[in-house]
Amino acid sequence: MTLPEGIDVTARPSGTGCVECDEAGGWWVHLRRCAECGHVGCCDTSPAQHATAHFRTTAHPYVQSFEPGESWYWDYRSQEMLQGPDLPDPQHHPLDQTVPGPRDRVPADWQDHIH
Repeated sequence: MTLPEGIDVTARPSGTGCVECDEAGGWWVHLRRCAECGHVGCCDTSPAQHATAHFRTTAHPYVQSFEPGESWYWDYRSQEMLQGPDLPDPQHHPLDQTVPGPRDRVPADWQDHIH
């Protein structure tokens, strides 16, 4: 099977949460994993939208959901949901990680901050 350019089946996830939110003490709603380099960023519903920012900075075209039970891909170029190959484990954030999360950084009025 020939993989499309932009998917590296050896790229491990950068961590269990959004890289930039973790560095800044922020929080997220859902997580997305770059299929090219493994960067984990927050979704477009999240206040900071780091996964899309990563695409804009790097032009890495595909992300995969980093949520339990979800394996779909998103192509930023075509704006379409796709299916793709398995990436290295872990396939999702830890099961005990809250959504939104992480619990200790989510404000009480979090719904007022989402997109």
